[in-house]
Amino acid sequence: MTDPLRGPVLEASGVVKSYRGGDGTLIRVLDGVDLTVSPGEMVAVVGASGAGKSTFLHVLGALDRPDAGEVKLAGQATRTTDDEVLAELRNRTVGFVFQFHHLLKEFSAVENVMMPLLIAQMPQAEARARAEGLLERVGLSARRHHRPSELSGGEQQRTAVARALAAKPPLLLADEPSGNLDHQNAERLHDLFAELTSELAVGVVVVTHNRSLAARASRVLHLEDGRLMPASASEGGV
Repeated sequence: MTDPLRGPVLEASGVVKSYRGGDGTLIRVLDGVDLTVSPGEMVAVVGASGAGKSTFLHVLGALDRPDAGEVKLAGQATRTTDDEVLAELRNRTVGFVFQFHHLLKEFSAVENVMMPLLIAQMPQAEARARAEGLLERVGLSARRHHRPSELSGGEQQRTAVARALAAKPPLLLADEPSGNLDHQNAERLHDLFAELTSELAVGVVVVTHNRSLAARASRVLHLEDGRLMPASASEGGV
């Protein structure tokens, strides 16, 4: 866990990212974006479909590199970092939650949560204890031996949140995490995000169209024309 005295868990400065359109035109998706996230802070990013929110999240999480500017994870620069070193940094500092949970269907909930720990060569008994503790925290202790097909959509997504937190990353990135859930399960997941942000002092950036989730964030930012700006009250801003 990142020590709050050591500063931000995420720093993005002057981030630029462009793609070639189907007609060969260069489209600048991110145009000099700046963002700093501290431990225990949840930032919601809203905006129209196609505005580049998912691209932004991928750049923040070092799944993609910016064309210009810099992204620092827990103080370490990423843009020109060697691929192998970058992968290790990403695995150690960032947890990801996507709209689709991507759980491994042949494994139980606890085995899914254990997976990143076992990949990191944590002893199996320690990994299981950590996974069971997280599943208890997200309200799934009694369901830990069930496979994804035996879990509801909300339970699957809470399992995915537990897995994302298994390695104790200082930063959690979430892309429309409640997009496939009904209202009741979405609200439970939103509460969970807010509680875990505070309790674990983890920095969170969540891309969402859901005003209820955005309203739980410390800050709400709007991505438009490649730039970040404070969101209006109608978008969940304050």
